[in-house]
Amino acid sequence: MNEMQTIDRVLLVDDQAIVGEAVRRMIAAQGACEYRAVSDPTKAIEVAQEFRPTVILQDIEMPGMNGLDLVLRYREHEATREVPVIMLTGKEDPAVKADAFARGASDYLVKLPHPVELVARIRHHSHGYRMQLERNAAYSALAASEAHMKSEINRAAAYVRSLLDPPMDGSVHADWRFVPCEALGGDVFGYHWIDENHLAMYVIDVSGHGVGPALMGVSAMNLIKSGSLEREQVLDPTRTLQALNAAFPMARHDGMYFTVWYGVYNRATRELAWSGGGHPPSFLLRAGALRRLESTTFMIGIVDEYDAPTERTTLEPGDRLYLFSDGVFELHLAGGGIWGLDNLESFLAERSAEGVLDAVIAETRRVVLAGRGQADPGPGAPVAWDDDFSLIEFRFA
Repeated sequence: MNEMQTIDRVLLVDDQAIVGEAVRRMIAAQGACEYRAVSDPTKAIEVAQEFRPTVILQDIEMPGMNGLDLVLRYREHEATREVPVIMLTGKEDPAVKADAFARGASDYLVKLPHPVELVARIRHHSHGYRMQLERNAAYSALAASEAHMKSEINRAAAYVRSLLDPPMDGSVHADWRFVPCEALGGDVFGYHWIDENHLAMYVIDVSGHGVGPALMGVSAMNLIKSGSLEREQVLDPTRTLQALNAAFPMARHDGMYFTVWYGVYNRATRELAWSGGGHPPSFLLRAGALRRLESTTFMIGIVDEYDAPTERTTLEPGDRLYLFSDGVFELHLAGGGIWGLDNLESFLAERSAEGVLDAVIAETRRVVLAGRGQADPGPGAPVAWDDDFSLIEFRFA
């Protein structure tokens, strides 16, 4: 692509020297511009590369090369591909005009036109070309900026993923699938043994998309797992949510808030205690029957006075517990509406534990593509959900 020009630069390609001098005088009499003429059409592109014209005046009948063929060569060459070409010829022939435009000419004049008309057309086409160069430069800068932002978002997503707890085996088996959306959401989750008997488990979803929500989610996750809270707090879902609410008021965090589901499993008593702040329910699956463990209060950070009641249930060997974010089920359907919790519930209840996480990924991928009216790009091809996809499975021995 040529660099942006600030003045008109006219290149004449014509084998007649007298025409070149006449055009030079016409242009010079109408105002400042740079002008160059070349009489050998085979050297036109070479001269254009060095001169960088904003418009080319082009004869048709020349020895060694037909001017119409030269227009095609201009359009094939990077340096002249978009430079406007005005055919300047003695033939007033509609068929020739049509052929010239078909090959990529921008204008057609019978020589020699009136100087005022010639200069007006030169200025018109040069101005349009300069504006096109400016638009192209702006698009290139925007594309570079978007590529940089996407790279930064991908780095942020990789960073968030690196902080997530690895799969776990033992008396409690834990595994997960996480697919960040293109804009990067605020999903984080985790689990860790508070002591030899108590397992903390949680999922957090910050409002909005981008690096800000992602960093806020990481901060909230770090508060839970870093040891900043007292042991008695992390053992108590109510006190944990109250601590999060006190630490992340939306007034001090650019209006951001988050939902959370937080549970503590006691493997000695097999009791699960949980509290949820505005988050979708978790699913407890037992022998094909599914129970929703609903949130007990509203989102974190909305108000100062915050109560988060704790609910309790007893787990049995073979139970499965699924924590997830709304990006797993809020999937737009082609005919309107969303896929929804009911479909996710039915899908999980009908499948065995083995391979269920990948099965959910495959099914929701199908729903996402169908909702967008897109064909499946094939196995392994990346597909972005509208929001972060976070799905965690716990199996209890």
